[in-house]
Amino acid sequence: MNDASRFLVSVGQALAKMTLYAEGHPARAHAAEASFELLRQLRKTDPRPVFSFVGREAIFQRSALRELGDWDWSERLSAAGVQRLEFEGDVTPEDFRAFLEEVANRVSLIQSAWVGGPPAQPGRAAPIRFGAIGVRDFSDQAPHVPAEPNESTEASGESTDLSEEADAVAWMHGEVQENLALPVGEAGLVVTSLAHTMRQSQRLLLPLLTLKEFDQYTTTHALNVSVLAMGLAERLGLSAREVKAYGMAGLLHDVGKVRVPREILRHAGPLTDEERAIVRRHPVDGAQIILRGCRRHEICAVVAYEHHMMIDRGGYPLHRPGRECHHASVLVHVCDVFDALRTHRPYRAAWGTADILAYIDRRMGSEFDPDAAQAFIRMMKESEPRAAAARALESEHVAQTAVALDL
Repeated sequence: MNDASRFLVSVGQALAKMTLYAEGHPARAHAAEASFELLRQLRKTDPRPVFSFVGREAIFQRSALRELGDWDWSERLSAAGVQRLEFEGDVTPEDFRAFLEEVANRVSLIQSAWVGGPPAQPGRAAPIRFGAIGVRDFSDQAPHVPAEPNESTEASGESTDLSEEADAVAWMHGEVQENLALPVGEAGLVVTSLAHTMRQSQRLLLPLLTLKEFDQYTTTHALNVSVLAMGLAERLGLSAREVKAYGMAGLLHDVGKVRVPREILRHAGPLTDEERAIVRRHPVDGAQIILRGCRRHEICAVVAYEHHMMIDRGGYPLHRPGRECHHASVLVHVCDVFDALRTHRPYRAAWGTADILAYIDRRMGSEFDPDAAQAFIRMMKESEPRAAAARALESEHVAQTAVALDL
């Protein structure tokens, strides 16, 4: 076990003692001292340790700690609002003890009648910073991942705001492009937020973003494909874990496009053979980026590689004989095509929903898997009336506001 894993295990042990024993019990002090000593050793090689906690996954710097795959404190810390933990500057034993005390209090609240209460705010114990991944006041470099939406907002018919998730994805793409590093923790939190938003708003519609500027395409497309893939996976009866995994795959399916020059992505006319070859490299590039960032997300790498493949062996990259695409790739492919066609691009106008669904129906059995395509068509046909009703309600609200303001 490496130093980072040993330190986290000691943190879990210290928190367990603090939630079990009363204030002043010597076991609390001993556990805190032992954990602080492991932190001191870790900082000899990593002066500024940064940890992220996404579900049951613990991430140190930018790598998942595979040996802590069964460490349940990752999930408990995340639930208590500690999704990011950073140590900077001189940390004293008193600073560290104060950090443990506050986190233990949060964990105790989660375990008590406060379950489901308001999320904990970002915290700071001198040079120790901790809180939700991406809270702006918590980290100058990370994106903001918003608090989960409440039911009253959705029930009132107000449109779902995914702008902060979009900011997070844009930041992620920038990190990949500039530092060749995939922020796995942020990606996981974005998918968690999207999954919650989708479940809250599904009474009305699948919360898809509309493109405002051509440069937003990569960001909005990633979010939309993630939402659609999770909706389709749920419809097909997949487990909650599989739904999240497919959503993550949808979010990252086009990450290889960060290596495609911007002028090619925005090109309004036909591409040259050389430009087309560059674009067609993005599935391979995406798979390599994901595998280098975190091998535990191999399904995301597979989908990034396969999402342009068709079941009749068309598409790209070329199929190997006897090789079938992963089920997640099959689902993401139909979601990818739908959102691409419904979006205005520099080289063509957007298609209407009815035209896209007719295209998917025609290509069923050749480009698209029949089961996935049929389920997708049913999902979108059921969602569209709710989406239209929500748009009408929003338009009526805007009109009423304009009258009230005498515009």
